[in-house]
Amino acid sequence: MNYDKYIDEACDKFRELITSQLERQNKMEAAEAKKDFSNMEKVVIGVIGGDGIGPAITAEAVRLLKVLLKEEIESEKIVLKEIDGLTIENREKTGKAVPDDVMADIKTCDVLLKGPTTTPKGGTLESANVTIRRELDLFANVRPVKVPSLGIDWIFFRENTEGEYALGSKGVEIPDKLAMDFKVTTRSGTERIARAAFDHAKLNGKTKVAIITKANVIKKTDGNFSNICHQVAEEYPGIEAEDYYADIMTANLIKPAVRTSYQVFVLPNLYGDIISDEAAEIQGGVGTAGSANIGDQYAMFEAIHGSGLRMLEDGREMFADPSSMFKASEMMLRHIGLIEKADRLEKALIECQEEAQLKVTGRANGATGKDYADYVISKL
Repeated sequence: MNYDKYIDEACDKFRELITSQLERQNKMEAAEAKKDFSNMEKVVIGVIGGDGIGPAITAEAVRLLKVLLKEEIESEKIVLKEIDGLTIENREKTGKAVPDDVMADIKTCDVLLKGPTTTPKGGTLESANVTIRRELDLFANVRPVKVPSLGIDWIFFRENTEGEYALGSKGVEIPDKLAMDFKVTTRSGTERIARAAFDHAKLNGKTKVAIITKANVIKKTDGNFSNICHQVAEEYPGIEAEDYYADIMTANLIKPAVRTSYQVFVLPNLYGDIISDEAAEIQGGVGTAGSANIGDQYAMFEAIHGSGLRMLEDGREMFADPSSMFKASEMMLRHIGLIEKADRLEKALIECQEEAQLKVTGRANGATGKDYADYVISKL
């Protein structure tokens, strides 16, 4: 078989990818000034239910916010705007990860509170999350994990617009012979996630930032990520930058003797996804963890877990744990400058976690999401 045709097509596609990524790098260098989310007269929060259990747990988060933000909503300082159409059915029907009308609605908001969405295995339909992150340039995926009883207080700064995820649907293949996917790291993309991590450390009195890569094997992309992070670290005297390999860090997070020494992490996209999920499991499961996606002009707050389609199919969506969306809501409140409200919600969540008077198991032997929401609301 002559493979020249496939090789030529792959080379042409790779040239297009390099060109587009260089254009993206140049666009980042010329980015407009950052919006001050904490000093806005009016904040429009777009609410997206998502797929599977997403609408159920998002509805409980909205109910909680309406209690917590009663005055702000009545004065229209905060506007909750429901955005429809970001469902797997609609995305498959239109053939777009985010249909055009949905993206237009999203761009009328300042921040998003989003339930989990489904990404089909295989095919060409891209993740809705990846598309939104890229379109709104939400470069910093921020995931806190806190377990006071274990001495754990971690925060993960995962680069959100590059790595394998940015080009995961752009690979090439020679049928029945080989397949290749691509990974990208840019200077501007790495500098801004590194600065986000080191700025957080500086503002919160942290003294160490762990840089997680596989630079010993992935020489170009991971090697540059590590090098650029260390260059940024030089601007932050008093904060130590430490290199760790991703495989070793996954082991260290379950070692009580060492894990309490970690504070702030900065990671490329794929490693950040995997390792922060592991960390969330230590906290009580991915169902307890929220996530922020921060950019200069927009921000999105969501659960880190999947859409739980099996629970929906089994008719168990009312037993889904809304804790992840509550944590996402707390992070959102901090981002828009409502610190006192965020502190109240964080305190309530920790109290409910430690008291464990109600346990959500995902099944009828546990509390419903509504019951748990009532429990949290009672602590506010």
